[in-house]
Amino acid sequence: MNHLCPTITTSPLPAGRGCVNDIATLALDIPLFPVDRLMWLDAVAAARREAEVRIGWAAIFLKAYALVAGETPALRSWLAGRFRQRLATSSENMAVLAINRGDGGDDRLFFARLARPESTPLPLLQESIDRFLTRPVDEVFKRQLQLEGVPGWLRRTILRWNMLSTSPKRVTRIGTFTLSTLAGFSATNRFHPTICTTSLSYGPLDGDGRCLVTVIADHRVLDGVAVAKSLARLEEVLATRIATELRNVRAAPGEAAA
Repeated sequence: MNHLCPTITTSPLPAGRGCVNDIATLALDIPLFPVDRLMWLDAVAAARREAEVRIGWAAIFLKAYALVAGETPALRSWLAGRFRQRLATSSENMAVLAINRGDGGDDRLFFARLARPESTPLPLLQESIDRFLTRPVDEVFKRQLQLEGVPGWLRRTILRWNMLSTSPKRVTRIGTFTLSTLAGFSATNRFHPTICTTSLSYGPLDGDGRCLVTVIADHRVLDGVAVAKSLARLEEVLATRIATELRNVRAAPGEAAA
């Protein structure tokens, strides 16, 4: 019996995989671990439905987690230094949101930077996210596209240098925490690579208003108890400050008329 061998074709690695592959590679050197909490968010969901302006769950979680990070310096900290390690802490939050965009017919992952989400009103935070979702990629992700044009070894060297830096530019380039979710696809992304100290993820709400929320943490900076306490505090902030803000969201006169 003749056995036919399959035909193998090869193609260049898509340019959009560059930064994603770099993050995945560098994250292998970080002892990451996930902590889950099943949250009851039915009150938040109800407030969101009643809001006069559409506010996505990503904006809600970004602001709530940034508020918790504002209370918890460890969530704004990272391990810095090459020869003498020390803990660096940022006075402000810089959230990095993973966004899937179609680019030339292919799905592609981009990273949107959102400064100080804890002090940004939810409608303005949603406007910023919408801008990253709708504006041309070469306009809103210019820095990432430039970095992807650099040879891989140099790109990873730049990222590694930023990871260990204590410069304020480290915060603007890498962020203090990230958010990645597949809830919009009715899926849960519990564990993904990150080069930040923490990364937040949440799944879709079930029929009872429960939501599985995960924080992936760097064990060199945080222990499980601290992450679990942060998740408990996150649920409190969502049910109180965020739900209250959603109930008070008002549309602009032109939007209300439309």
